[in-house]
Order: sequence, then structure tokens, then C-alpha cells
Amino acid sequence: MELLLLAIAPAFIVILYIYFKDKFEKEPVSFLFKNFILGATASILLTVVLGTIAAKLIPLTNETSVVQQFLKAFIVVALVEEFSKYVIVRFYAQRNKEFNEPFDGIVYAVMVSMGFAALENVLYVFQYGVSTGITRAFTAVPAHATFAILMGYFMGKAKFSKNRVALNISGLLLATLFHGAYDFFLFINFIPGISIGAFVSLIIGIILSKKAIKKHQERSLFKG
Repeated sequence: MELLLLAIAPAFIVILYIYFKDKFEKEPVSFLFKNFILGATASILLTVVLGTIAAKLIPLTNETSVVQQFLKAFIVVALVEEFSKYVIVRFYAQRNKEFNEPFDGIVYAVMVSMGFAALENVLYVFQYGVSTGITRAFTAVPAHATFAILMGYFMGKAKFSKNRVALNISGLLLATLFHGAYDFFLFINFIPGISIGAFVSLIIGIILSKKAIKKHQERSLFKG
């Protein structure tokens, strides 16, 4: 039970943070929960399928090859995972009547992403233990949240724009870019000191995420 709480607590802290940042028109808890569950099930399943295909199309045989680790980080991992989340937000949340202001893009992208991150965390923590859970609480989970906010910012704009396709894809690509950069610097840890790049990219992502949240708050359709 303690391991389970350690694994899921970081995701729920992020969820509560975003829920209270949605100041002017809270989303229905039942619909939020459905998006969370889809993130933990459908997006995970899609990631497994697409990841298997990507790994076969892009053979990764040399763990000390910078090029191969770049392909692994940006395509096999980042693009596959972010696309798997994007599909849920795009074809489930964004089409729902509850998605009725730009900030909702951030809310639902985070819900899907935290469903994904929670299950992923459970698997890692039960396999590798408490230390892994503590480390991921301050790295992987905030990273997933950051990627989701960046994606959701553009998907929120897309819902109310004539340039819906371009904005939706921009969100997917930006999330993939930051996710890929974060993983890439961790994957090439055979180069001394290079892993600091992952934390630099995460900090930049967090700064941009805070700005994205503030912008959508200011543009809320329900602001008094």
C-alpha cells in the first residue's frame, strides 16, 4: 500500500494543482476521471503498440551511439508517448461540450498525462522500489505534467480557432520536442555531465508552462 501511494501521489498532486488553477469554471469531476482512466489505459496500450512498431522500424543496437539515442528519445519514446496522449485529448476531450474554454486544453491534457504517468510510476516503483519512486516524484512526473501543459495550451487555443489542425499539431510537436530533449540528455549519460541538460530542459519547460497557465487564465471565457 505504501508503494502504491508513493507511486500515485505525485500525479494527484499535479492534478489538484491544475484543478485549482482552473479558477473560473471547474470541470466535472466525472469527466476528469474518465480522461484520467483513458490516459492510464488507452494511451498506455497505444504507446505499447506504437512503441513496438517504432522500435522495429528504427533498430537501436548501439547504446553508445548518440544518433541512435537521439532517434530513441525523440521518436521511439517522445513522439510515441505524446501522440498516444494527444489522441485521447483530440478525439475524446476536445470534442466534448465540457471543453468550453481554452484553459480546458491544459486541464484535460494534464488529466490524460497524469493517468499515463500514474500507471507508469506504479510499474517503476513496484519494480525498483522506494528510491525510484522518490526520484520520479521530482523528475518524471513533473516532466509529464510540463509536456501536457505545453500540449494543452495549444489544444485549448485550437478548439476556438479556425487554425485548429495547425494549433493541435503544434501542441503535439512542442510536447514531443521537450519530452525528447529531456530523455535524450538522460539516454546519453555515457557522456560525463551531459544529463544536466535534461534538468535544464525541464526547468525551461516549467517556466513556459507557468506562462501558458497564466495566459489561458487571463483569456478565460468565464472570467468576470
